[in-house]
Amino acid sequence: MLSLVIPLYREASHFAESLKEIIAVLKDIPIRYELVLIDDGSPDNTWEVIEQQCALFAEVKAARLSRNFGKEAALAAGLEHARGDAVIVMDGDLQHPPTLIPEMVASWRQGADVVEAVKRARAKESIFTRINSRAFYAIFSRLTGFDLRGASDYKLMDRRVVEAWRAMGERNLFFRGMNAWLGFERAQIRYDVDERAGGESGWSTMQLMRLAVTAVASFSSAPLYLLIGTGLGFAAFAVILGAQTLFRKLSGTAVDGFTTIILLLLILGCALMLGMGLIGVYVARIYEEVKRRPRYVIAQWNAE
Repeated sequence: MLSLVIPLYREASHFAESLKEIIAVLKDIPIRYELVLIDDGSPDNTWEVIEQQCALFAEVKAARLSRNFGKEAALAAGLEHARGDAVIVMDGDLQHPPTLIPEMVASWRQGADVVEAVKRARAKESIFTRINSRAFYAIFSRLTGFDLRGASDYKLMDRRVVEAWRAMGERNLFFRGMNAWLGFERAQIRYDVDERAGGESGWSTMQLMRLAVTAVASFSSAPLYLLIGTGLGFAAFAVILGAQTLFRKLSGTAVDGFTTIILLLLILGCALMLGMGLIGVYVARIYEEVKRRPRYVIAQWNAE
């Protein structure tokens, strides 16, 4: 059986039509299937639309989270309730083209444990978004060793991969990175990102920044070592400056250093605050993990 996990947030305006397109593709594949829809606490009537689809299609089951936990948590909810021998994760706004599903299933049947849909060309995005995206993936790749450039959440995962993913118990989730970390036999399918069916993305700039911080902090301790390197650099600079100052003092050429002192204090102060903030990010992640709170809470379940 094939499971499709689709997290949804504020997608009432278009999801019924999107689901029709997805099901039309699935009906042409000789395999049993189910659709697992997760409403991530949408403030609109997305849940009502989902309930209508559950009544129309026996293959559809759905969960409504008690609040907006974020897409990563919604994905976790879907993966933990999917029963298929293979599970496809995709968005409900048709930016992940359903027409790729037959090819993904074919690659899986040929032996691939993970079939990744990799972006060849993106839909219209601002220059700011493109620059930020490229910068993030370049930094993430450099710090972690995982190259996620062009990666998306649109993936097919074999049941073994799903079970391995479920065994990863962390609360700070980054699905793409976690999936890459698992390894397994992989295949790639390239695609062009279409325009979003529902208009603007539900992601805010702050949410994207938070996800970026979570991604880096969850997968690499390199920033902490970079902090140590910065400290050693400042120490070397202090030794050189101290030696120069002492030499000038002994040679009688010492000059008024008030401006230099102020600049050094500002630089050191900024470096210390940055270092404390970086350490604070890791401490906050540890704090969230040791609380062992659930990744999500289901308020309503519809498995008709």
